[in-house]
Amino acid sequence: MEQFYLGADVSKGYSDFILIDQHKQPVETNFQLDDTAEGHVKLYDQLAHILAEHPKTEILAAVESTGGYENNWYNALLKFQGSLNIKTARLNPEGVYCNSKAALKRTITDKVSARSIAEYQIAHAEKIIYQQEDYWAPLRKQWSFVTLLTKQKTQLLNQLEILVYTANPEVLQYCRDGTPQWVLKLLKQYPTADSLSRARISTIVKIPFITKERGRKLIAEAKKSVASAQDNFTGQLISSIIGHIVQLEKSIKAQLKILADNCSIPEIELLKTYPGVGDYSAIGLMLELQTVARFPKVKNLSSFLGIHPVFKASGDGSTVARMSKKGRKEPRRILFMVVMSAINCNPLIRDLYQKQVASGKEKMAAIGICMHKTLRVLYGMLKNNTAFDPDIDRVNQSRSRTKTATMLKDKNRRYQEFDSNAPVSRRQKIKRKEQKTSHSATSDAQCGINTSAPETSL
Repeated sequence: MEQFYLGADVSKGYSDFILIDQHKQPVETNFQLDDTAEGHVKLYDQLAHILAEHPKTEILAAVESTGGYENNWYNALLKFQGSLNIKTARLNPEGVYCNSKAALKRTITDKVSARSIAEYQIAHAEKIIYQQEDYWAPLRKQWSFVTLLTKQKTQLLNQLEILVYTANPEVLQYCRDGTPQWVLKLLKQYPTADSLSRARISTIVKIPFITKERGRKLIAEAKKSVASAQDNFTGQLISSIIGHIVQLEKSIKAQLKILADNCSIPEIELLKTYPGVGDYSAIGLMLELQTVARFPKVKNLSSFLGIHPVFKASGDGSTVARMSKKGRKEPRRILFMVVMSAINCNPLIRDLYQKQVASGKEKMAAIGICMHKTLRVLYGMLKNNTAFDPDIDRVNQSRSRTKTATMLKDKNRRYQEFDSNAPVSRRQKIKRKEQKTSHSATSDAQCGINTSAPETSL
């Protein structure tokens, strides 16, 4: 079956299209349509006319992710799939840009961008997933809304800390690990040190988690406070901010309940068997991944999250490996929080973290290794539809060590051993010598040969 490729460069309110064949020759030259009902109908009519002229043809359409402007066109193309022989995909703009740059294109216009999208489908067909209707899209919007509310809450908490530092600084000693609810209730009633110093013990102890002893301490510290802002305007502002924070917490809780009620799928329950993954983390990961079938190997999933290592080792030069951070930011953030929790409650990750730190790695580098380990375990759980079992990982580790021990030689040197007469640099010569010594020691160990010097008795 012959294939045509439709490239759509979406702008605010309109889109540019081009249709080319597998030889990159235009089937339909550039045309522009508005993002209206009439524009969508015109696109359908044009595609239907082309398919009528070429009955044994399939159209592969693609749009770039442009922050939401592409959604109307993308959904329209998905609806066309019901009556037209067409498939639709959403592309990463960076991949299209790099492919265009490799083709040495120097000008950037809407027409050129539409053609670049179509040509990318031809050049990298194996990297494109043509999807059916995305059932997760509404829930991802809900998740984005929860994330927005959480950011607003964090901003208000930061602003509250600045105000409390000048109005009631002694209270901040109880907020080193977050702001407890009893502190918010206390500050809402007594926002300044002056108002707190005139409070009664019988009134303060009505707030949960405030005992008589703590109440007396709070009042005594307020009387000796170094606060510089004691005016009513600052107090009113603190009370207002706390009111907004409490309201945001209620909204976040309600939205998370809606997500939990609409995300009752087996994959989420499976992820929750891993110590460190809760309801919030499991839902967030599945909304981003959608299905593990999208990723043939765990390396693909690692690249999707941007936690794969990147380094440079060319010639004599080399750089230290680091996390790429070029994938999806939100699932990477969720995975980071999962690992921080797993270090405390999951022996598998805790032992790995302590081992890496003991070997001299920085704590953040050790956390990155734990993130990659956690992702591999979660991928295996979803791929094989099995709950978390640390014994499976131990078996896989022993199998990996056995496989590594049998790989004594570099495959790149399978046709020729290192030649001592080769005109290499001094650094390369040292590198080859170390590699040869390492291979020799490993080979002797495999054969049971003891290369240590014999002991002599005096």
